[in-house]
Amino acid sequence: MSVSEIADATDAAWRPAYNPWLIAVSVTVPAFMEILDTTIVNVALPHIAGSLSASADEATWALTSYLVANGIVLTISGWLGDVIGRKRYFLICIGMFTVCSFLCGVSDSLAQLIFFRLAQGFFGGGMQPNQQSIILDTFPPAKRGAAFGVAAIATIVAPVLGPTLGGYITDNASWRWIFFLNVPVGLVAVFMVSAVVDDPPWARNKKKRGMDFIGLGLITLGLGCLEIMMDRGEDAGWFESDFIRLMAVLAFLGLFFSILWLLIAKKPIVRIAVFRDRNFSAGCVLISAMGGILYASAVIIPQFAQQILNYTATWAGLILSPGGVVVILLIPIVGRLMKMTQTRYLIAFGFLVMGFAFLLSRKLTPDIDFGFLVLMRMAQTAALAFLFVPITTVAFLTLPRDLNGDGTALFSMFRNVAGSVGISLATSQVTQRSQVHQTYLSQWATPLHQPYNALISNYEATLRGMGRAAGVAHSEAVAHAYQAFRLNVAIMAYSDIFLYCAIASFLVIPLCFLISPQKAAGMGGAH
Repeated sequence: MSVSEIADATDAAWRPAYNPWLIAVSVTVPAFMEILDTTIVNVALPHIAGSLSASADEATWALTSYLVANGIVLTISGWLGDVIGRKRYFLICIGMFTVCSFLCGVSDSLAQLIFFRLAQGFFGGGMQPNQQSIILDTFPPAKRGAAFGVAAIATIVAPVLGPTLGGYITDNASWRWIFFLNVPVGLVAVFMVSAVVDDPPWARNKKKRGMDFIGLGLITLGLGCLEIMMDRGEDAGWFESDFIRLMAVLAFLGLFFSILWLLIAKKPIVRIAVFRDRNFSAGCVLISAMGGILYASAVIIPQFAQQILNYTATWAGLILSPGGVVVILLIPIVGRLMKMTQTRYLIAFGFLVMGFAFLLSRKLTPDIDFGFLVLMRMAQTAALAFLFVPITTVAFLTLPRDLNGDGTALFSMFRNVAGSVGISLATSQVTQRSQVHQTYLSQWATPLHQPYNALISNYEATLRGMGRAAGVAHSEAVAHAYQAFRLNVAIMAYSDIFLYCAIASFLVIPLCFLISPQKAAGMGGAH
């Protein structure tokens, strides 16, 4: 028997030493912690700014620095896992993420916080790809759908719980506890992963890749500048800012030349040969669409509740939480459906449900109640249960095993970068559409328009009935009318964003059929 045949036999005989479901939970805990950290800080930024004597704009760099480092490392995590060893690299990521979280919590200046957030993002970027890669190797293809259901709890539920938990902590304790919370979770995660996770023979014996400095430099430039542009664009006025234009040019050059380099490099830092697999390429497109819509809506709804309805951070976050419960309840059902029907049909159904949910969400009014907002969000997140698990399962269905590390890294990168793009587009469109509606409606808010005069007269009559003098009543009536005008302009802008999300969801449906009609062993597959 040849050496290769012996190796193949050893690989085929390998089984994890512990229960695969215990392994799945163990690797999902740190991934949940890391994804939670991308959204939990958002609601705490005003508190951070006030505590560290910084402006709101300066405090935003605590978020930007994390996203920049995280986005870069996501892409090269497969290479780092090959060089260091996957389990060792995963443990380093969890341990150092925990240490950096503690250092963020004890920071006494904004500069310290930004530096430690940068380091936190650097180590956090390796968690999601390693989680998925370990699950791929631990479970046979027939059980990966159910296993990715566990992973979905981190990917979908963590961004939903982030604003709620962050709002509660900042309202009732201190923003520092947002970071301190990671310490016990991180310690438990290190113990669990070190105890139950083991690299399979093909991962331990994988040939080491050399150092691709050119590829690393180009990816760092491209993704780093892209994340800065997307995160800072709205505050800087987008392309009216020289800084944002510079970031856009550098991002384009970095990404363009990194792709060219990775195509010709003998030992590339990221093997883009993964895109030769049709299912994987289609999965990256679909997970990008899901990520963009998921993160955009997760930011827009609390923003609407806080800025328009004057909710506290805690109550704004609570709008999202029941949606996470819905996803958890639906994932086992979706897992069963994947064995009974075509997976690409389930994905198309998920985007269809999402589209109609966002059309329903357009029914915004100034007196909309909390219950309707919760139901609205539950309808949106219900669709996600039909998306993440089927898309992830199909993406790795036919990908060669030796490309799993690069595949999981790129798959996570596409989802996160698309999420950043979705957030930036949604927040910028709220401002732009508000200006459009204000320009249109202002032509009717003048004394030359009879309904406007009638509204002012009604306000004046009410105020005079409350004892206001005639001159004061008129001034207050105009102020009330202007306030109502601004409120309706903002509501129309948010309704437009939900319409755009609905259109995007519907447009993605035909792309679901890019998935090849291939059946996986023991499951519905993509046929």
